Amino acid sequence: MRPFRFATVALATAALALPLLGGSASAASSAGPKPPQHSHAQFDRLRAAAPEGFVIGTAVAGGGHHLEQDYPDPFTYDKEYRKVLGREFSSVSPENQMKWDYIHPERDRYDFGQADAIVEFARKNRQVVRGHTLLWHSQNPAWLEEGDFTKAELRGILREHITTVVGRYKGKIQQWDVANEIFDDQGNLRTQDNIWIRELGPEIVADAFRWAHKADPKAKLFFNDYNVEGVNAKSDAYYALVKDLRAQRVPVHGFSVQGHLSTRYGFPGDLADNLRRFDALGLETAVTELDVRMDVPEGSLPTPAQEKQQAEYYQRMLQACLEVDGCNSFTIWGFTDKYSWVPVFFQGEGFATVMTDDFDRKPAYYALRDTLKEARHDDCGKGPKHHKH
Repeated sequence: MRPFRFATVALATAALALPLLGGSASAASSAGPKPPQHSHAQFDRLRAAAPEGFVIGTAVAGGGHHLEQDYPDPFTYDKEYRKVLGREFSSVSPENQMKWDYIHPERDRYDFGQADAIVEFARKNRQVVRGHTLLWHSQNPAWLEEGDFTKAELRGILREHITTVVGRYKGKIQQWDVANEIFDDQGNLRTQDNIWIRELGPEIVADAFRWAHKADPKAKLFFNDYNVEGVNAKSDAYYALVKDLRAQRVPVHGFSVQGHLSTRYGFPGDLADNLRRFDALGLETAVTELDVRMDVPEGSLPTPAQEKQQAEYYQRMLQACLEVDGCNSFTIWGFTDKYSWVPVFFQGEGFATVMTDDFDRKPAYYALRDTLKEARHDDCGKGPKHHKH
């Protein structure tokens, strides 16, 4: 996850005929009755609506920019947040708690407290976990970025980190974002701002996958990036790299699109086609960090029309994933505006999640739930979606 602007893609589609139900932030501010509180009915939850073999997940708020906000750590201290987190989702992704600066703050010291708590929470709530992330150019600790290491030392540091972190959660994490955002938008490797590629060369990416696989042979290992929802220079670069690595028998199992979208730009209408070409390589695919931010002036709330468009984007992302056999994991990047990263990084934009600050459901929530229910109904008698190996 990092600040960016989604490239404009032509969009020609009719708007969804979605009811503006009680989750609407704008409805909450109107003179009408207050929207209903979050439902406790088991059948009315996202995870219950999902087809067999398909996981619906969210990022677990904490670490990162949350440390600078005027509220306690959400995952640790917000009981209502944890209740909704456990009820609604069958998969969880640490938003920041497994990134280098949080889990490995000093060269000879790891801090597993928050990551352990998330993994244990997932176990108790019968959820799977997506690990995020092992090799990235951002959110690295100062000791690493500013250290004076030889190439051999740096390689040893990365290998030890991957072996330690992945090994600690062996058998407890379903998917790992091994290499995160290694290409720029032109499809070039980040040879300057990625310390690993800059200092050790592109070959280090393959080594990271090999080390992760050795540490946990059953975990599925992914490339993960933003602005790769459609077929473009960046996703083409991943496609070529994956083909090359698979030919070398490097254990790459998946390709995931983040999906940080904005209603000021068009929807990536070729998303399903893009996922299918990676599926054809034998990879699993996934949507890993979906949110849909809107332009809302400070002190204002989204309009019903804005929320309808947002719901359409959420629905179309989910529908595209459901249409691809190997797309078995769909994660939204936080579920409540109360703890969303968007307003911190995008001035004038916000309200990007599927619930309000008070955990009331927006039209986007119902778009996801109803699409999952329809897919579950259609899949009755067909068995779970196919998993790639």
